[in-house]
Amino acid sequence: MDFHKELDTRGLNCPLPILKAKKALADMHSGEILKVVATDPGSMRDFQAFARQTGNELVEQSAANDEFVHYLRRR
Repeated sequence: MDFHKELDTRGLNCPLPILKAKKALADMHSGEILKVVATDPGSMRDFQAFARQTGNELVEQSAANDEFVHYLRRR
């Protein structure tokens, strides 16, 4: 998937990946995609809730090799 910015939150636990994603999205334009790579298994549900609460679109999530990748579209 194409993205405009990538955020590496490996090794960070909740709520840090969400807080860093929120800050990154604030600096992006509407419609741009942010890729977040995390190692916290809880990030799967955390980013789902984050998208619902903020109105940003969770475009895709995947998990492989103990890493979790989230793609968010800035509203």
